[in-house]
Amino acid sequence: MVRDDLYITVPSFFRCPISLDVMKSPVSLCTGVTYDRSSIQRWLDNGNNTCPATMQVLQSKEFVPNRTLQRLIQIWSDSVRHRVDSPESPPPTESLLSNDQVLLAISELDTRTDNRFDSLTKIVRFAQDSEENRDFLVRTECFVPVLVGFLDNVNGGVQRNVQFLEQVVKALDLVLSKMEDREGFTNSMLQKPSEGQKQKHSSIDSLLLVLQQGSCDSRIVAARVLKSIAIDAESKLLIAEKEGLVSELLRQITPNRDPDLIENCLSCLVEISTPKRNKMKLVHLGAVKVFSKLLSAPNLSVLVTEKVLKLVETVSSTKEGRSEICEDTACVAAIVNKVLKVSNVATEHAVTTLWSVCYLFRDQKAQEAVTKANGLTKILLLMQSNCSPQVRQMSADLLKIFRVNSKSCLSSYDTKTTHIMPF
Repeated sequence: MVRDDLYITVPSFFRCPISLDVMKSPVSLCTGVTYDRSSIQRWLDNGNNTCPATMQVLQSKEFVPNRTLQRLIQIWSDSVRHRVDSPESPPPTESLLSNDQVLLAISELDTRTDNRFDSLTKIVRFAQDSEENRDFLVRTECFVPVLVGFLDNVNGGVQRNVQFLEQVVKALDLVLSKMEDREGFTNSMLQKPSEGQKQKHSSIDSLLLVLQQGSCDSRIVAARVLKSIAIDAESKLLIAEKEGLVSELLRQITPNRDPDLIENCLSCLVEISTPKRNKMKLVHLGAVKVFSKLLSAPNLSVLVTEKVLKLVETVSSTKEGRSEICEDTACVAAIVNKVLKVSNVATEHAVTTLWSVCYLFRDQKAQEAVTKANGLTKILLLMQSNCSPQVRQMSADLLKIFRVNSKSCLSSYDTKTTHIMPF
């Protein structure tokens, strides 16, 4: 199958320690050493009770198929066959790892504990090089499960090393867009327990550890991975139920943090905040005060402002959230300040929140805060702008509230509007 002039080297981990041939059906003994099934079966049938490689006495003669290594060998074999059939194909450039070298690195992740960090670092660099490389990694079916397995492992050792976990999360982030079975990935990350079982450790624990102790770049990718698995109500609830996770995301969005980190943590919070239980959790953790400080900070990007206002609007759809907003007059003033100043999206989020606290909730403090922040002028300007019908109606509702107590021209401003609930 292999021609000498192609200089194809067989990765050592693909060879059976007994026959030295590429394994066709790799199986692992209780000692952790992997052999080709036929070779180790002959060894045991001859009456031996030791591991051929380590000479340890076997506590059990049963062996377990090494599915990961078998898939890697199959992918490597297919790659070799393709190169034999197309000998004119140019070799990979020296600056990049070849597919064979990457497969070897993946096999070392699963078979060697002393070299995992270096192997994973090589794989991350390979993934960063091109779209084609990321496609190759995702097609290697065992790659993502191996990474998820590292996040799930809490039994000490290298898996609990934060630097190693950072590399695992970075590798996952690089291939996320290439995954087709996002539901299967989410289920493997969350490890939903069966009925009667206790909640097992899930990858969320490791992502939380990276958020707490990782570098800024690692925290950014951890937030992106978290957002990617919030695909339905159940997954959003499971993520938010992880003790300390939501409060850690809130801790990352203070004004002194890196703007990219703030934006990605906000995106994650927006994604998981739709269930009512999660909205309540945000309120109870003091999210309104965090959002208020962020809205009051100078030089916020448009995207960050839109996301904060979206979250404020989200919590304002609960009675408890509206109460917190009304108690924080600085928050109300900051919301008014963003109307007609940032973007149409930001304005819509801001007006919806003001409509909730002033018109729906009829809070006197909030109404006074809007008036002091020159909110009435902004609402009038908004009515004359090219805003959406929904925003126009909510603005008209607000004017109905304010004209009763106003001594200005607002008292003669007549609005006829149908009540619309924007939630």
